[in-house]
Amino acid sequence: MSDSSRQIATFLAHAGAAPFNPETGVAPVNLPPMRASTVRFRDIAKLEQAQRHRAEGGRPASYGIYGMDTHIALENIFKELEDGEYCALQPSGLASIAMLFLGLLSAGEHALVADCVYGPVHELNNALLKRMGVEITLFPSDAAPGEIEKLIRPNTRLLYVETPGSLLFQMMDIPALAELAARRGLVLATDNTWGSGYIYRPLQLGAHVSVIAGTKYIAGHSDVMLGAVVARDSAIFQRIARTQYAVGNSISADDVWLALRGVRTMPVRMDQHARHAMTVCDFLAARPEVSRLYNPAWPQDPGHALWLRDCSGTNGMLAVSLKFTPAQARRFVESLTLFGIGFSWGGFESLVQLVTPGELARHAYWTEGDLALVRLHIGLEDPRDVIADLTQALETAKKA
Repeated sequence: MSDSSRQIATFLAHAGAAPFNPETGVAPVNLPPMRASTVRFRDIAKLEQAQRHRAEGGRPASYGIYGMDTHIALENIFKELEDGEYCALQPSGLASIAMLFLGLLSAGEHALVADCVYGPVHELNNALLKRMGVEITLFPSDAAPGEIEKLIRPNTRLLYVETPGSLLFQMMDIPALAELAARRGLVLATDNTWGSGYIYRPLQLGAHVSVIAGTKYIAGHSDVMLGAVVARDSAIFQRIARTQYAVGNSISADDVWLALRGVRTMPVRMDQHARHAMTVCDFLAARPEVSRLYNPAWPQDPGHALWLRDCSGTNGMLAVSLKFTPAQARRFVESLTLFGIGFSWGGFESLVQLVTPGELARHAYWTEGDLALVRLHIGLEDPRDVIADLTQALETAKKA
């Protein structure tokens, strides 16, 4: 497996290339999207071979729901990025999370979930897991492993986290949580959309499962819905893969192809997002309207030491608390001209989200009361223009 960003970048530039035609000796640079619902087998022996391979944890082409060569190429890329042995593509990041919970939990079982996870996980719990008889306990993302251990019950099966956190980007200590999970017989799973295998690799730090929204930095162009579940352990993965087959989750070859095209430039894109974001952090830190920056790569962030230890870089994400009234915060967001107002991130463009008080109420890490929190994704635009836009919006909001 790759062990540096340079090696990963080289791998991504060449992975999934189309094979040469054995007769003509030519091949397109990119593997074409291979669409299929039905897969034909030359004989029964080949069908049985595919079935055995799948039973052993493989992902051979055997029916359209599993995909063909295009899908396998992207699964291999996710495995390389995350340093995993098994990968199952999903139609979205949330679908990946759902497959994790549905595959690993049964009625009467219990999971511990960090309070910093992606917001729709709470809807997954309210709309589905509770009806299934699965119970979830939220715990503060900054809780010490000893405090988390006190919440473990005889029926606890899963420890699920997101690090850095979804809104405030707090770091969690994956090696310490992995030690706890191993000692108490739990599966440790993490949402690694922030790192996407390029700047953060939680499976190497001891996590059992990593889920990723390929919608974000993998695809990189705000035009694909995609997710993946990556694991190292065959028994854990097979439970998730069987659940995927049972519910019929699949993803189109065209979306996979777009992700294959996008991921080749992820190292270049993410490195530039990171540079731009740190430039914006320098700017915001000097503004009187700013109360605090939330970005683990920022030296004053409380999670900076963990970021230095566990991550190899950062991306375009940050959040900032502003000394604004609710009306001023709305005016600030609506005065931005280069930032789209939206919930996603990881594309080439800058985005802004005004975080509602209700969303912050679940986060014990949030200690700034009634201050406004704005989450920013800094895109590939020239940072001088981004800073000019932020400047005029701050000045406009102060007058509101």
